Amino acid sequence: MKKTYLVVGWIVLSVNSAYAQQPPADAPKPPLGFFVTSKGVGNGANLGGLAGADAHCQKLAGEVGAGNRTWRAYLSTQAEGSQPAVNARDRIGKGPWANAAGVIVANDVAHLHGDTLELAQLGNNLHRKTAYTEKGEPIKGVGDQPNEHDIITGSRPDGTAYTDAADHTCKNYTSNAEGSVRVGHFDRTNGGRTGGNVSWNSTHDSRGCSQENLVSTGGAGYFYCFAAD
Repeated sequence: MKKTYLVVGWIVLSVNSAYAQQPPADAPKPPLGFFVTSKGVGNGANLGGLAGADAHCQKLAGEVGAGNRTWRAYLSTQAEGSQPAVNARDRIGKGPWANAAGVIVANDVAHLHGDTLELAQLGNNLHRKTAYTEKGEPIKGVGDQPNEHDIITGSRPDGTAYTDAADHTCKNYTSNAEGSVRVGHFDRTNGGRTGGNVSWNSTHDSRGCSQENLVSTGGAGYFYCFAAD
């Protein structure tokens, strides 16, 4: 009889322990703070400048109920005349940023860009399985038809503007003809090089600024949007 009580007691204790070890109820999903535009402006790399690109981010966010946040396009501009350069990393707030599934893609600006050796080795969480549109839909990348992995950034790997004489921004996103724009690969592919913090935001320059040139390079005129608040 004592054995029976011992066995029953052990079972009850085990069940209670199992319940005690269960994780707490799921925490609320973080609000949308990052997405790849589900569509471009439709005029190649002429996005209407930074203001036009920001407005596009705000519009798309509003369509999915996230218009209460302040949205900024992840774009750098080059110095022109009396206008100083603008760094993409300085436009997007402090983070953290979650995608439409509630997954954090980066904790802060330093994590996003791998500012330290440790962070560079760790890498951010922005890649093919997390770089969703505002609707929570995946983007076509390498292996898909068509490949649309080129994402307009106009930025160097550290999220800053280019300082040389070449045009890396299609005249600061006002041209759909002459010039070129720097793009990254959301799926982190770069001629056999994968991972790291280089290819997501700075992989190569486009063939030109028109919609046709963006498509022929492997893109569709998409860009990244971050909530700055």
